[in-house]
Amino acid sequence: MVSLTFKALADPTRRKILRLLRERDMTAGEIAEQFDISKPSISHHLSILKQARLVLDERRGQFIFYSLNMTVFQEVIGWLSEIIGRKDER
Repeated sequence: MVSLTFKALADPTRRKILRLLRERDMTAGEIAEQFDISKPSISHHLSILKQARLVLDERRGQFIFYSLNMTVFQEVIGWLSEIIGRKDER
């Protein structure tokens, strides 16, 4: 799972999507308005973020809203802290 997370985070477009979602939940259309790329490309990026469990999607009426999955971010921070902690112990 960690490799999927880092693959997802490696792309600048996906990192920008995550920064946008930090502010508020958004639809794919609202996210796409912030970029000069096609809507299918945004959908592809959202799919990768969902596979990495970095974003969650929820249907509200006729729209799907995307939000950050903070649990995975906490897991990554914990994982990185373990690595840093081990290095400090040497």
